Amino acid sequence: MMNKIIKNYFYLIAGILGVLFSFTHAWNGITSILPLLERTSQDLNLNITFLYLWHIITSENLIFGIAFLIMAFYKDLSKVKFTAYVISAIMIFRFFVIIGSTLLKDPTAFISSLIDGITIIIYTGLIILGTRVKNK
Repeated sequence: MMNKIIKNYFYLIAGILGVLFSFTHAWNGITSILPLLERTSQDLNLNITFLYLWHIITSENLIFGIAFLIMAFYKDLSKVKFTAYVISAIMIFRFFVIIGSTLLKDPTAFISSLIDGITIIIYTGLIILGTRVKNK
């Protein structure tokens, strides 16, 4: 029965991961990154900027996750393929920003950003595999 409802398992997995990434990103920020910044920075504007930038990524992950959950059940997969490509492009550019910024500021910290990069590559790979699923 469930097989008839779910049209794209790749999108379903990407949706679950997107929502999970959102919660883990928010939790990581709340428990470790943002308190550290508040203790070390005297500049209120820097704290505010970092806070909203952190939560922009969190909300993007949540929106992407919800979109993929909806797309997993969409009957005509050809109509949601463009959305998948746009989200993939955003993720790839996010990957380049993370790696580029790390290399620009501290090339020795490249290894620490590698986990984020690998996660983005796997996530984008799942999305691209989802675009190859044909309507049944």
